[in-house]
Amino acid sequence: MSAEDLRDRRVLITGGLGFIGSNLARRLVEVGADVVLVDSMIPEYGGNVANLAGIEDEVRVNIADVRDVHSLPYLVRDRDVIFNLAGQTSHLDSMADPYTDLEINCRSQLSLLEVCRDVNPSARVVFASTRQIYGRPEYLPVDERHPLHPVDVNGINKTAGEWYHLLYGEVYGIPVCVLRLTNTYGPRMRVKDARQTFLGYWLRQIVCGEEIAVFGDGRQKRDFNYVDDAVDAFLLAATRPEAVGKVYNLGASDVVSLLELAERLVALNGAGSYSVIPFPDDRKSIDIGDYYGDFTRIREELGWEPRVDLEEGLRRSLDFYREHGAAYWS
Repeated sequence: MSAEDLRDRRVLITGGLGFIGSNLARRLVEVGADVVLVDSMIPEYGGNVANLAGIEDEVRVNIADVRDVHSLPYLVRDRDVIFNLAGQTSHLDSMADPYTDLEINCRSQLSLLEVCRDVNPSARVVFASTRQIYGRPEYLPVDERHPLHPVDVNGINKTAGEWYHLLYGEVYGIPVCVLRLTNTYGPRMRVKDARQTFLGYWLRQIVCGEEIAVFGDGRQKRDFNYVDDAVDAFLLAATRPEAVGKVYNLGASDVVSLLELAERLVALNGAGSYSVIPFPDDRKSIDIGDYYGDFTRIREELGWEPRVDLEEGLRRSLDFYREHGAAYWS
């Protein structure tokens, strides 16, 4: 099966006006799916009407919060596929306001699954998890057998959300699949501040002529996925029968230090600068050090691997924000 198999299929994307959700919606529109988006549009969480530019008339949008259990049955009832991307992704916010993180990343996930069990247990559910649940790696690259040891409230609640999905798959037969995302980047991400992603904020800074701040010694290694590659993984998870009940890491072979990343951005932009500064205390305590994932399982079972290398992805991202930046940081 392939993305084309989603033609005329009824699809729901929670967090659909956010970064990955809106890029996923565009691909689904291209293949002819019937797409409904639900998003709370809470300002801090990344939903942006600009993300739907050009496809506004080809999707249906429901402004609702996944914490509202009364709206969920209506949204879920007739959907064939549910891409569950709604969540609070800021690690710092989760430490400052752990109860809100608990509500969004844990309780609301359980509520969605309960609604699926009650009104639509045959819907394929693809859950967006995160590499953050591994915590500080015991070995590299990190595979799916690595112990889970999250270092912040966000990681703990995302772990619980992931396990709820897997449990409901095992006990109630809901066809679920979990993707553990790494650093996803590209057009339509939240770049106005560093709440959700340092790379998004770096993109804004370099386009606006500001100096990039690299925390620590800059030697921390990371892997990155361009958003189009992440979307490919979601489509495979939604259409391939082998994916049901599985957990997959995403990742990339092009592993770089943060210093190398800053240098690449400056070179690709043709101008700019960066400085290396000590970690702020609130970030240092939850930093995971080096991380890069082993994506052998998804490559062997579903045939997924990144197609957009880091340099090309950064180039495309810079081009996008040079043209559309005002809609993302004003």
